[in-house]
Amino acid sequence: MIPFDWQSTALLVIDMQRDFLDPQGYAAMAGLDVSLLRAAIPGVARVLAAAREAGLLIVHTREANAPDLSDVPPAFMEATRRTGAPVGSAGPLGRLLIRGEFGAGIVDELAPRGTEIVIDKPGFSAFEGTALGAMLTMRGIRSLILCGITTEVCVSSTLRTAIDRGFRCVTLRDACASADVSLHDAAMRMIQVEGGVFGLVRTVDDAVAWLAEV
Repeated sequence: MIPFDWQSTALLVIDMQRDFLDPQGYAAMAGLDVSLLRAAIPGVARVLAAAREAGLLIVHTREANAPDLSDVPPAFMEATRRTGAPVGSAGPLGRLLIRGEFGAGIVDELAPRGTEIVIDKPGFSAFEGTALGAMLTMRGIRSLILCGITTEVCVSSTLRTAIDRGFRCVTLRDACASADVSLHDAAMRMIQVEGGVFGLVRTVDDAVAWLAEV
């Protein structure tokens, strides 16, 4: 079970965007197996529905950069060039990973509702270069349930920053995904080192059962 007070807990849905999940998006153009990334969608949809029913605060993030590329981390820009799908280049869904483009939007199955927070982030951690931390603190949030993609990059980066900022965290193993299953598994194991230094790992079933009691 999840040992948190629901009134001080938020669900953080990380980067469930067309650019990562659509066969014509950035991830596919960079050579990643989108079918493995899409495996997170059913789990995210289930926990999202349960969180909405329970009245939990819900935050969606999008990895989306400024049109002039001024906020793209240099290392990421260099890496995307090496994959042949540089940030800001043209693609079937618009410019890759650029705010306002169709590809940067969240997939229809998980589309945010009007009362839910949407954060555009320029890097990997949802806290870096955004107002997320201030928004959570203002609302009295002390605990986070994390899900989304990719497990080893944006989910892990956000989780580690959250832990450093004093949030208690649960990561849902079957509502996260990677294009490399071995990296997903390794990231989940790392969360639990040293007695759970990066928080807890639970399943969607655990989260849904906990939210049903709210």
